[in-house]
Amino acid sequence: MSINLNIKKLGFGLMRLPKIGGKEGPTDIPQFEKMVDLFLEAGCTYFDTAYVYGSSEEDTKKALIKRHSRESFTLATKLNVNMAGSEEAAKRQFYQSLDRTGAEYFDFYLLHALMANNYKKYDDYHLWDFALEQKAKGLIRHLGFSYHADPVLLDKILTDHPEAEFVQLQINYADWDNPSVCSRGNYEVARRHNKLIVIMEPVKGGGLANPPEEVQKLFREYSPEASLPSWAIRFAASLDGVLTVLSGMSNLEQMRDNLSFMKNFAPLNDEEQELIRSAQRSMGNSSTIPCTACRYCVNGCPKRINIPEIFAAANRHLGNGQTRQAIENYQKATQNGGLASSCVKCGQCERACPQHLPITKHLKECAKLLEK
Repeated sequence: MSINLNIKKLGFGLMRLPKIGGKEGPTDIPQFEKMVDLFLEAGCTYFDTAYVYGSSEEDTKKALIKRHSRESFTLATKLNVNMAGSEEAAKRQFYQSLDRTGAEYFDFYLLHALMANNYKKYDDYHLWDFALEQKAKGLIRHLGFSYHADPVLLDKILTDHPEAEFVQLQINYADWDNPSVCSRGNYEVARRHNKLIVIMEPVKGGGLANPPEEVQKLFREYSPEASLPSWAIRFAASLDGVLTVLSGMSNLEQMRDNLSFMKNFAPLNDEEQELIRSAQRSMGNSSTIPCTACRYCVNGCPKRINIPEIFAAANRHLGNGQTRQAIENYQKATQNGGLASSCVKCGQCERACPQHLPITKHLKECAKLLEK
């Protein structure tokens, strides 16, 4: 079965769902239901969750799967080998995801977050073969993987596993030539292997909704009515070979904004592409911390440091010169403890980070900058 190339270019990433009472609260199911309905009414169909996204799979069952016909949407989820202590436990994730979602089958199934320190485990646990077995049973329609490493390893994986039909990559205009993310290099490898691409983090964990002031000015002078995230999402969606672009929408406002320019998507024109290149040049010397707030670093931190929120606070100063707001945000992020200066440099966070950030180094810098 070939992949339907008529899928709308906007996908709904279900990692950062609307919450009741703040980021750590339960999912706001009524708001999530409204977002799902708006998304489907606009003709968009691609929903993306994962075994490790907290209650996302169960919440998706409530807001989407129980309320809409199975043929009206496509659902992707993922198996994460880092969460499994054995081959049996890894394979069990697949059946748990089926049960959690009630989806009957998965349109897109991904081996999750392949990196240099874990990709061999997917082979050792025979997970590629296992996924192909589920595909033969009709429980998986299309098999792929998400990826967080360099182009050399990506080329090896795609060479060793031609059965992968698509690859999910982190691509955004700010990281296009960032050597630690390799957006362009990974994109080019995937296309050389004739693989379709699902794009994640097009707005860089929300960072490109508030880029540096000179970039905001650049975009607003050209199109005052266009939202800042629209530039990032349209940049990603304008690339050749892209199946869909995942946006982790967290409220109705974000959903409505994204649909306003993606329901009838128009690729960037030549002038807009040149503006993106200008923005990339402008951001080339940026000292902001390229954290996407995936929160993989938080679990297991012995000092319970809220690393993404601390980095977001620091970036208010580093990227926008908003020192007062940065300190206020830092104080809020650490009001229950977990100061940046309390880091014991155990390295757990750095081993978990898909972006390969020198987190302990950045925490030391944040402490110096924000602990007044």
